[in-house]
Amino acid sequence: MIPTTPTVSRRRLGLLGLAASALCLPLLGQAHGDAHTHHGASAKRMEMPPEQQAWGVAGRREQVTRTIEIRMGDDMTFRPARLEIKQGQTVRLVAINTGKVMHEIVLGTPAELKAHAQMMKQHPNMEHDEPHMAHVKPGQRGELIWTFNRPGEFEFACLLPGHFEAGMVGKIRVR
Repeated sequence: MIPTTPTVSRRRLGLLGLAASALCLPLLGQAHGDAHTHHGASAKRMEMPPEQQAWGVAGRREQVTRTIEIRMGDDMTFRPARLEIKQGQTVRLVAINTGKVMHEIVLGTPAELKAHAQMMKQHPNMEHDEPHMAHVKPGQRGELIWTFNRPGEFEFACLLPGHFEAGMVGKIRVR
């Protein structure tokens, strides 16, 4: 059976990237069984070393030195909308959905988030399976543990169709 909701994981697709994941993952799920097409951390991902991104790398719970709660609302805002983080710091981001609709938090560069938002328009039910992404149901919490080991200006956003376009974006400065 081909899943109707692709799961994004560049880790499983190597260098094929985000666009290929949306097109190829249903076929990979069929070829390898449905064990790798669910939402959340897969055992396969947990066995692999973290993948370095421009904005950092997945952190480990025991490395967390700071916890930040970020509220996501149906007014298409994040609170706080700006974060200052020290380079090298491992942060636990707790995303709290205070709204009545699904929201998500995705870390990235402005260019990557914009491209991913475009992909989400084409595949609105896309699920995520990356350590820098979390879907959060209404009234629920999600979390990301991330090591910001690169300096720069990054963002976090809700990429669900219409949310990103409405300005549901926050800023991260790593120094």
